[in-house]
Amino acid sequence: MIIKLKNNASASQLETLKEILKANNIEPHVSSGHLETIIGCVGDIAHIDPGLIEALDIVESVQRIQEPYKAANRKFHPEDSEIDCSGVKIGGGAFSVIAGPCSVESEEQIVFCAKAVKEAGATMLRGGAFKPRTSPYAFQGLGEEGIRLLNVAKKETGLPIVTELMDFKDIECFNDVDVIQIGARNMQNFNLLKEVGAYTKKPILLKRGMSATIQELLMSAEYIMASGNPNVMLCERGIRTFETAMRNTIDLTVIPVLKRLSPLPVVIDPSHATGYAYLVEPCAMGATAMGADALIIEVHNNPSKALCDGAQSLDPVQFDSLMGKIKTMLPIVGKVYGGNN
Repeated sequence: MIIKLKNNASASQLETLKEILKANNIEPHVSSGHLETIIGCVGDIAHIDPGLIEALDIVESVQRIQEPYKAANRKFHPEDSEIDCSGVKIGGGAFSVIAGPCSVESEEQIVFCAKAVKEAGATMLRGGAFKPRTSPYAFQGLGEEGIRLLNVAKKETGLPIVTELMDFKDIECFNDVDVIQIGARNMQNFNLLKEVGAYTKKPILLKRGMSATIQELLMSAEYIMASGNPNVMLCERGIRTFETAMRNTIDLTVIPVLKRLSPLPVVIDPSHATGYAYLVEPCAMGATAMGADALIIEVHNNPSKALCDGAQSLDPVQFDSLMGKIKTMLPIVGKVYGGNN
């Protein structure tokens, strides 16, 4: 349910209305825009009579929301969300590029990659420490040691770090991680989503599951937000279709669809979405042109020797070239790079 307030509503009247809602086990989320103030009501509203709320002096109108997701719904929050990732802004007109290797392999490798992507203009460093792999015999990542090495690279470059959490038991290893990624395979691990949402307010990069619908992605975001963390970013990383010419099928239509349905920033991963380095540049540029808020791109110092996903990784020279093209596009689509005005 959404309550639209009259323009002359006072602060004391607003507080009184919030107390009424809380007394009925409804959590009010106030969103004040340039032209109007609305209250998004989260909770069981079946016992609430909209007519009684609408009769209050400060209420302009009451609207029931049909979609099952509430906190992640643009009707609750008309303004675009801007997520602060340790000083790097994503959303609300701010555009960023997250880059780095699929997996942390050694201190030398991750520090080299961090310096290379920073020099090219990346605003955050990605790198996998805990790696979910299809085969139990494939490289699974360095685990806690990988997190330590990411923090070494962070100290060397100043880049905030993004890495994936697979199991909540490892959460204390992520104390110095700036953005926690929830991977595609865990998108509907609802216990993990609730635990992370309740534990931290750090930004969460939520990747779409390989066969998940857009509504299922938004409902997973809802789990995190309903547990107490509003700082969620939605990531398209390719979906599974009948096509075999690439690793996955990148769904760029998700950008305008999600922008219509939700205020949350939309991040595109053209590396996992395609599986081939030659497809990363055109898909990254297409995503930028279509209004994505950020890109997450795999960059390796020597892709042919990478322990994981080398075929989809750019080398530093290729990444530098791509960054130049992306920055040229941003003024056309009304974005500001890195949130710097």
